Amino acid sequence: MEFDVKNLAQAMKLIAEEKNLPEDLVQEIVESALAAAYKRDYGDREQEVRVSVNLNTGGVDVFVEKEVVEIVGDKNFEIALNEASKIKKDAKIGDILEQYVEVKTFGRVAAQTAKQVIMQRLRESEREIVMAEYEDKVGQLVNGIVTRVEGRLARVEVGKAQAIMPASEQSSSERYFPGQRLKLYLKEIEKGFRGPQLIVSRGSAELVRQLFNAEVPEMEGGAVEMKAIAREAGVRTKLAVHSVVQGVDPVGTFVGGHGTRVNAVVSEIGDQEKIDIVVWDENPEVFIASALAPTKVKSVKIDQESKRAQVIVPEDQLSVAIGKGGQNVRLASKLTGFEIDINADKSDATAAEKSDAPMTVDKVQKPKLKRKSDLENSLLSAIDEHAE
Repeated sequence: MEFDVKNLAQAMKLIAEEKNLPEDLVQEIVESALAAAYKRDYGDREQEVRVSVNLNTGGVDVFVEKEVVEIVGDKNFEIALNEASKIKKDAKIGDILEQYVEVKTFGRVAAQTAKQVIMQRLRESEREIVMAEYEDKVGQLVNGIVTRVEGRLARVEVGKAQAIMPASEQSSSERYFPGQRLKLYLKEIEKGFRGPQLIVSRGSAELVRQLFNAEVPEMEGGAVEMKAIAREAGVRTKLAVHSVVQGVDPVGTFVGGHGTRVNAVVSEIGDQEKIDIVVWDENPEVFIASALAPTKVKSVKIDQESKRAQVIVPEDQLSVAIGKGGQNVRLASKLTGFEIDINADKSDATAAEKSDAPMTVDKVQKPKLKRKSDLENSLLSAIDEHAE
């Protein structure tokens, strides 16, 4: 099968339109591939060849760079002076000029090579243009559709681009399937040996931040801020919020009336994931106590140099403070930036032990039971008094 150049211009225009690529870029790719095909079929791979495709007529012009010499030794690289004079009247020995070569078709192997090069370059260019479009969207929410799930890797279509969601960026409570529509956090554009690749996330803490950003207009207005966030995707998230405007309740603002705002976020990330919203405070002791919610904290002692905090909680609050698998204290540490050690208040335990001690006989006098005859006499006396 040979490569016919007659319908080339029309094909290039269609490719540019379908792939949303500039026509001049498609033209450049095709011309470069045809130059390589010419060298394979008619010349030498070391030649300097330029191909020009006329998009209006579909004509293909091939020009080969040659040196003007007195006696031609290699026609692929040299041209005689008398031939050169037909191209350039004042040509002289040693000049470098381009000689026009008429080409109507290319051989089967060269044509196949050209087609492969063209398709590869078009894919690369298409991807680069799409990636450039998404560079400004890194760090934002995007909508995507799951196209394939390969083991623990999910492939997602984001607009015209293809993205991947690695296992490390997935939520533990979610299972993905083809056709599933998701809101995703565009984490980065990774530069790989196969070209740029979009990386999206459902497990990032920033996904929750951006979801709240969409639900809480006061964030954009600057009335409230999200100072810190810590997340274990699919299980639990802790937010530290702060009010910039006096009189504005930061927690209430993020929760929304009847919980509408926080519920909207929960419905997006999954009902299995719990969200704790606490008030940020510039005083680390106060902030750490808040971060351990719903635990009731008795005291906090911090070491700024080592970034460690010793927290005392009531005996019955120890398991709540630590959380299942250490989750509560772990998230509180991430949220505050302090390594938190939790201990129970032993004095509470001692008091509880004392209050639970069994009563002795000498402390409590047992009431004496009355005999049956005494009870009957008392009852009859009461009836007589009433009758009188």
